[in-house]
Amino acid sequence: MQNPLKKTLFALYVLVIVCMAAATVVEKYSGTDFVRSNVYGAWWFSLLWAVLTAAGIIYFLRHRCKSWSGIALHLSFVVILAGAFVTHVSSERGTVHLRQGAYINTCVMYDRHNQPHDAQMPFQMRLDRFDVQYHEGTDAAEDYVSQFTIIDHGKQYSGKVSMNRIFRYGAMRFYQSSYDNDMLGASISFNSDPIGIPLTYTGYALLFISLVYMLFDPHGAYRKLLRLSHLKKGLMMVALLFALGSGSAQAHVLPKESADRFGCLMVLHNSRICPLQTLAVDFTKNLYGKASYDGYTPEQVLTGWMFYADDWMQEPMLRLKGAEMRDRLQLPEYVPVGQFFNSAMGGYTLGPYVQEYYGGNHDAFHSQVAAIDNKIQLIMELRNGSLLKLFPYTYKGNTTWYAPTDSLPKTMDREHQQFVRSIFFLLSDCALTSDYAQMDAVVGKMLKYQQKNGGASLPSDRRVAAERIYNRIPFATILFMLCLAMGVISFLYTIIRMCREDNGANAKGANGNDGLSVCSKRLHVSFFVVNYAVMLLSFCALTYCEYLRWTISGTLPMTNGYETMLFVAWLVQLLALVCGVRFRLLVALGFLMSGFFLLVSHIGQMDPQIKHTMPVLNSPLLSVHVSIIMMGFAMLSFTFISGLTALLLRLVSRTAQPKMIQLQQLSLVFLYPALAALGIGIFIGAIWANVSWGEYWGWDPKEVWALITFMIYAVALHTRSVPQLHRPTAFHVFMTLAFLTLVMTYFGVNYFLGGMHSYA
Repeated sequence: MQNPLKKTLFALYVLVIVCMAAATVVEKYSGTDFVRSNVYGAWWFSLLWAVLTAAGIIYFLRHRCKSWSGIALHLSFVVILAGAFVTHVSSERGTVHLRQGAYINTCVMYDRHNQPHDAQMPFQMRLDRFDVQYHEGTDAAEDYVSQFTIIDHGKQYSGKVSMNRIFRYGAMRFYQSSYDNDMLGASISFNSDPIGIPLTYTGYALLFISLVYMLFDPHGAYRKLLRLSHLKKGLMMVALLFALGSGSAQAHVLPKESADRFGCLMVLHNSRICPLQTLAVDFTKNLYGKASYDGYTPEQVLTGWMFYADDWMQEPMLRLKGAEMRDRLQLPEYVPVGQFFNSAMGGYTLGPYVQEYYGGNHDAFHSQVAAIDNKIQLIMELRNGSLLKLFPYTYKGNTTWYAPTDSLPKTMDREHQQFVRSIFFLLSDCALTSDYAQMDAVVGKMLKYQQKNGGASLPSDRRVAAERIYNRIPFATILFMLCLAMGVISFLYTIIRMCREDNGANAKGANGNDGLSVCSKRLHVSFFVVNYAVMLLSFCALTYCEYLRWTISGTLPMTNGYETMLFVAWLVQLLALVCGVRFRLLVALGFLMSGFFLLVSHIGQMDPQIKHTMPVLNSPLLSVHVSIIMMGFAMLSFTFISGLTALLLRLVSRTAQPKMIQLQQLSLVFLYPALAALGIGIFIGAIWANVSWGEYWGWDPKEVWALITFMIYAVALHTRSVPQLHRPTAFHVFMTLAFLTLVMTYFGVNYFLGGMHSYA
């Protein structure tokens, strides 16, 4: 009976994973409501999970597991699934739309299939006030706050909800959903799940305890694994390397010292107050693809466009990334902006193509034209002054930053208005007459104006200093080249050493002498010491980079794809340093994987710009959730490289079997804590979601693929049930292919499937 049961259980397990994966793809094309109704909310999907759970319980009981951590771990999943089922069949959720001062007792309820219907509430609600709170001096929202009153049997109760702050009334939980454009109305969502949430949280608690205990259980498989002597030895492995190009030109610019003074001014950019240097860096990268042009600093490039625009219109610094546009218009990769302005051909030569794009033609050529048009518009905004919001004005405690061409408030006195209107005419005269001493004096007056009128919107000196350092040093670029170069060197060294080890083993078998010389062993130790020292320097530099971003933004740098890539690289290097003394292989692994993650952050479609955190992400639980998940991803990346290395060793060496076994054991060393981190991180995220918007599991594509990743990697720990994974080759093939689910979870969801987590 056990073998048919095991086959049935395996088939159900695979079927659940396939259904979830397929649903995420269907959601992209048919919409969230469709999959909620026809997949996640359908009876057959619940039945599938129920049958899988029942089969798993029967198989587990027949398997007679004696490990308390294993029993608790599997029991936690049963409790969580039971809580999810109770939530599915008994919870109530809906939305009430409130208008300021109006009494409302109707709402929209959603059934198990996510279908809406009107309903009566057992009490009345009234919106007292809705506010959008902004970061000081900017238009970036910091929080959305609704204050309301509940009238129940003649008694009034005050309530308040905002992002990540819910309000409880009896069994009902209210949370902020959306608001009306006129700021006089808000939609408040609510749910009632008095049984499902406590049951599910009990499962979460049991899961947390069992995952942690799994790592420390003295009789558990993980502790036995750590006692293997083979894990004290090391191997090394594989990587890729990329290269970059550059351009050259001559241009009219300010002296570096004068341009640097401009960089010290504050400006409203990306909805936050930052040094003008940051705007200059982003401006130069946007146009040229790099932070400098022909040896000129970003500040020189920006001020060059400000004061010598006619000259800079002829500079070939506008990068055309798309081959379709270059081929069709017969243009090189870098062209002058003036290339697209030709009076003989009717002015702006891209104009007709831009109109075709906004008329609905979104093929590759027209999309590339639209992207270049956006860059040219950025130049136009700089030339007309609207990009330079340099002038703060504080009135009744609220600070607003203005550009010289903006409509200034009537409450601003005439002297200040005259200063704002005329300052750039004076600066232009200084630039054209090369009177840089006078220009520096005018910039000094602008700095004093900002300090006097900026109020609380001005960043601290510490944040400004951190941002200026961060802008000057391209941490990701330097470190990805360093780490991948060290990885390539390690790979070449490993190939040579492997050949010598094989020859040495043959020599020892022939004459009984040790085939490896003392000199070779010393060289190996020296190479490891150098590798470790370079890794330590790289880790310190990356730590400093993370510290600077944290200081600048005021929040943990883990809120977007670029920052999480840096954080994963940091975790990989930390693990390599901590474990590399015992497992020397990990230092080389650390170089390769951290170099890969840094390379992805450098060349990928990720945004390195520092921005204010979205209100929904402003939660301590988010930091814990992301940190633990990324730690799990970092450790799983080690299992991927170990698997890839083992398979390559099998191709190049006939005596690779012992090394493949060691690499299998090394993968397991990381797999256990990686799954623990991934499981804990997923369910901390569920708790955060429940606190933020009242739903601990919303079947978002990122949630689904994280669960799929967890389920697939968990198979590798069940070698008694899947004995094929005892064999090193099968194990390493499985671990290498399993990494694709992690890639899908992180990159596929963000850039293909979308969803609520696509910002990550």
